[in-house]
Amino acid sequence: MILLDRVTKSYSRGTQPALDRVSLHVEPKEFVIIVGASGAGKSTLFKLLTREEKPTSGKIIVGGMDYDKLKDKDIPLLRRKIGVVFQDFKLLPNKNVYENVAFALEIVGMGNKEIQHTLPRVLDIVGLKGKEKRMPLELSGGERQRVAIARSIVRQPKILIADEPTGNLDFKYAWDVIKVLQKINRYGTTVLLTTHNQEIVNKLKRRVVIIKDGKVVSDRASGEYKE
Repeated sequence: MILLDRVTKSYSRGTQPALDRVSLHVEPKEFVIIVGASGAGKSTLFKLLTREEKPTSGKIIVGGMDYDKLKDKDIPLLRRKIGVVFQDFKLLPNKNVYENVAFALEIVGMGNKEIQHTLPRVLDIVGLKGKEKRMPLELSGGERQRVAIARSIVRQPKILIADEPTGNLDFKYAWDVIKVLQKINRYGTTVLLTTHNQEIVNKLKRRVVIIKDGKVVSDRASGEYKE
């Protein structure tokens, strides 16, 4: 599903690489937690996976797509395979829950009938059934993040990148978001999660990859993490 082979990313000559010969293999349907201090290289890793950045060296293959052979016209197809959730929700404040999620389908040309068929199931998955008409400001932080997750999975990506999705939430709401990610993973989506929350990492008991100074320093099937 995801293969990185000795991937290096340098932003400028003479400086330490943001990623330094990173090798990583993630199986389909896996749930992997990627941890590390700010500036460790996690965001660079995700930008490489979504093709916002190109590696300086090394090989990346995602879902059978070899990034060395990827043409610009192929990038939209690649990005349809990868959903991304951020810490700061990025919701449209003048659209309600339903409209925020529908917007992700409208911009790829899906018709109203298909949208009306698709959205109820997605909103049910993230626990927002009955809140379709709520505006973002009427929602809790956890609910807003679940709208963002719904928007990121509505096109049925094979991979979901959740970049610090609980960073702005207290533990109760944070764990609600994590439970939604676990449910999405059970439906067959590969999940890559970054978090600084040690309690979440330790409670999840999933594979933990630790990045430090641009290098993978630990990759464990399950275990605890301390900053």
